[in-house]
Amino acid sequence: MAELVGIYAASHGPLIVRNWDVLPAATKNTLTTAFAELGRRINAARADVLIVISPDHWVNFFIDNLPAICVGVGDMHNGPPEPWLSTFPHKQMTGHSPLAQHIVEHAFARGFEPSVSYKLALDHGFCIPLMKAGVAPLPAIVPIVLNTVEPPFPGVRRCFEWGTVLRDAIKSFAGNARVAILATGGLSHSIGEATMGAIDEAFDRECVQHFASSDRVALFAFLDQRMAAAGNGTAEVRNWLAAHGAADARGFDLIHYSAMPEIYVGCGVAAWKL
Repeated sequence: MAELVGIYAASHGPLIVRNWDVLPAATKNTLTTAFAELGRRINAARADVLIVISPDHWVNFFIDNLPAICVGVGDMHNGPPEPWLSTFPHKQMTGHSPLAQHIVEHAFARGFEPSVSYKLALDHGFCIPLMKAGVAPLPAIVPIVLNTVEPPFPGVRRCFEWGTVLRDAIKSFAGNARVAILATGGLSHSIGEATMGAIDEAFDRECVQHFASSDRVALFAFLDQRMAAAGNGTAEVRNWLAAHGAADARGFDLIHYSAMPEIYVGCGVAAWKL
């Protein structure tokens, strides 16, 4: 039977890679240390399969075709198309179709109707955390696109419930696999708006305090009230909610947080204690 061996989250701001050479030394040291610890934990979990939850940044989908959730069920996925990510070491990444298909089947039985794709291109949201954390060897990847780019978004409670679906699907999978989950994105930030570069540090710190609590109702209420005002990119916290649901809302461990206007993101790295 499959075993859930780790649940993690990390920001994926493009400037972490695109502007790396011109970032201040202190910023680079902070990011290197935080991602190294994330990589240490992921590698120590020895996962055979890594479920990665991220938005799609107009690579696979656009406003004429924008699923709330899409599960990559193929045997292979393409690497990032962004030219500035040409140093990402994997032009293609192996998928895990049996687990991905099982997740879809389990989701339909639980009242979710995700879309499916047999070949996704995994953009910077998926790949920056894998690259900066030094995840090696790379497990088979089950990519899950959660729409946090263009409204309407899945509700915060719904995203949490999606995480419980993932947890139960993993536990009921007949294959003998060690499975981990990585949610990417957030925390507070704005993209393409007048507030681009502004970080709502107060929101971020209160947000991670709620994740550290087992009071999911208070977390939902906080996000419903405060998330939209913290920047249009802050919607990516929904990916963290899915991870939180998979962890049954307990055991959250903030590895690092810094407000980093130089990369336009409130940068957080976290893990859940199973």
